[in-house]
Amino acid sequence: MRKYAAFLTVFVLTVSITYIAHAGHERMIFPYEGIFGHYETMPQPDGGDLRHYVTSHVPYKREFTIFPGTTELYEGTEPHGSFLTVYVNDIALKSIGKKNYENNSIIVKENYSPKKKLAAVTVMYKVKGYNPSGGDWFWVKYDPGFKVLKEGKVKGCLECHGKAKENDYVFTGN
Repeated sequence: MRKYAAFLTVFVLTVSITYIAHAGHERMIFPYEGIFGHYETMPQPDGGDLRHYVTSHVPYKREFTIFPGTTELYEGTEPHGSFLTVYVNDIALKSIGKKNYENNSIIVKENYSPKKKLAAVTVMYKVKGYNPSGGDWFWVKYDPGFKVLKEGKVKGCLECHGKAKENDYVFTGN
């Protein structure tokens, strides 16, 4: 019995220390989350945490929907690229047509070159209270390997998407 109690104490301490060590970085996923298929909370407004969420935990290409009214590799414009494919999570999908997108909406845009080669991935993530003057959107730009290039209250994103402020900073839909 004492061996079991000692083992359990060491195990709990190890898991706790590991969790604390990862706090503020990419979120640690405990094994039960993969089994039950859920993420206890939405990702933080952080490029690394959001990357993990849309590539590993809820892979956008498999779990999100292509933005209604668009197709894969439709013609785009700068600064995003010559061709685009836009994906939305279920929360964003249900928000289309409403005045504003609901909190936790995620829009993933694949940006392609004229030769249809992936050049970047840009993401809009609506986080309640993150940036009220910018529609509460968190912005991130990744390279094709999902290395964070820009994140946060990105000036260029806010200036350009500010032209669609009446549509909650989103150019497509609503």
